[in-house]
Amino acid sequence: MIRRLSLAAALAATLVACTTPSPPDGTEWQVVTLPGKVPTRYEWSAKDGRPALQADSERSAAILRKRLSVDARRLGAVSFSWWVQDLVPGASVDDPEREDAPARVLFGFGGEWRRLPLRTRMQFELVQALTGEMPPYATLMYVWDSQLPIGTVVVSRRSDRIRKIVVDSGPGELRRWREHRRDLAADFRLAFGEEPGPLVSLAYMTDSDNTRSRARAWYGQVQLQPQ
Repeated sequence: MIRRLSLAAALAATLVACTTPSPPDGTEWQVVTLPGKVPTRYEWSAKDGRPALQADSERSAAILRKRLSVDARRLGAVSFSWWVQDLVPGASVDDPEREDAPARVLFGFGGEWRRLPLRTRMQFELVQALTGEMPPYATLMYVWDSQLPIGTVVVSRRSDRIRKIVVDSGPGELRRWREHRRDLAADFRLAFGEEPGPLVSLAYMTDSDNTRSRARAWYGQVQLQPQ
């Protein structure tokens, strides 16, 4: 039971929310906190003369989330950018004990959760009981890892409904803006081996809680280009 509660708490990181100051465009975002964790600080600011979201993590973890509603048939290209100051020492998104990353962009997808295996459904139901919300049917993350090769797809060991694609790796591109353009539906198929459902959320995440270290990053605007 303790293991189930611990797993549910990790999944609940995408759910337990409190209000955060509005960004310049006035849209509603929420800081999603992890029970028992110090939250990462998010602040709307600027970097190198361009509007940006600053994320400062000190032995902390939290997600800044915005709810969306985009039909799966309209999923197209997505563009995003980030500026990372330093790698998280010793971190790897492939190791639950060291799973920190200086920069992540997350996309949550809807789907028919009753089709999932019994164990996964039980996890989802426990999260719902603890938080009042069901987790996304699937979560796709784009991440900057310390050493995994670019293009690596990582299945979370906490839940196989969370998968990560490494789009930056190592120290070579630190302290400069990195621009990325991805085919969201194609990446979902690559990571999950199935067709995506509707897009229900977008989030940023910078964390350093597992390695008990620090991380700082700036994020540019995520641009969705529906078909």
